Amino acid sequence: MRRELGIARCGLACCLCSENTKCHGCNSEECPDNDLCENKKCSIKKKLTHCYMCSENCKKGLLSKIKPYAFTLFIKRYGKDKLLNCLEKNEKNGIVYHREGINGDYDDFDDVEKLIEFILTGKR
Repeated sequence: MRRELGIARCGLACCLCSENTKCHGCNSEECPDNDLCENKKCSIKKKLTHCYMCSENCKKGLLSKIKPYAFTLFIKRYGKDKLLNCLEKNEKNGIVYHREGINGDYDDFDDVEKLIEFILTGKR
């Protein structure tokens, strides 16, 4: 885990991303989707650094996917440090963020609350 990379604007965990050796985050202007990212455009327009800072319950852009949406809700409820702590603990216990391509253990959910519980406990 590279904790210093933190969480992307949309809630994805840059700190665990297998692409983090060549990606420098949302604000680096290096992202191939830089000009297309709906979450980046929206958060910049609202003068927010992350979607979790917004009071709206939004599902635009990447927030239409369960993992970034759940991570964003988790931070709204428990804070960013709690998410990072849980992700770090889970990684040490063998939970994998990217197992095949960009899919891993956090992608096997279709219920946001079950994913949030998994993040908290590391158990299905």
